[in-house]
Amino acid sequence: MFSMAEILDMAVRLEKNGEKVYRDAISILSNKDLADTLAWMADEEIKHAEWFARLKQDLGSRAENDVALEMGGQLLKSLMGEQAFSLKEIDFSRVGTQQALISIFIEFERDTILFYEMLQPFITDAETLKGLHAVISEEKKHIDQLRAFSKAGGRISPQRV
Repeated sequence: MFSMAEILDMAVRLEKNGEKVYRDAISILSNKDLADTLAWMADEEIKHAEWFARLKQDLGSRAENDVALEMGGQLLKSLMGEQAFSLKEIDFSRVGTQQALISIFIEFERDTILFYEMLQPFITDAETLKGLHAVISEEKKHIDQLRAFSKAGGRISPQRV
């Protein structure tokens, strides 16, 4: 079973891992437009990690329904199975093309969205749910940006909104 604090720790790790991998990828790219896009995404991931960390910190000061959190943690664990949601195993030297790299990043963003969508039913606080929806929306923008970059052949700059 996962506690809500452990679930939030996972979310923070997901975001920090994404930020690190995007920054690592920047160092091997020769395409400045893609590097700029990944830098923008890495900055977004930092903001998401900070939001989840604040949420965890606030958790201790809230009177949450412990039974609901425990049940939610158990259900989430059964839904997640052994999914690690990790990019740590990427060996950039083995990624053959820019398209393959973009595909890897899109898949990571999809996994992240799936994880956050699984959290939604267990969040009862309207403000927290609103914040989670904003993070999901931003993760979807990352996918849109990567897809647009892929279709344009690397000729776009990240949308900064």
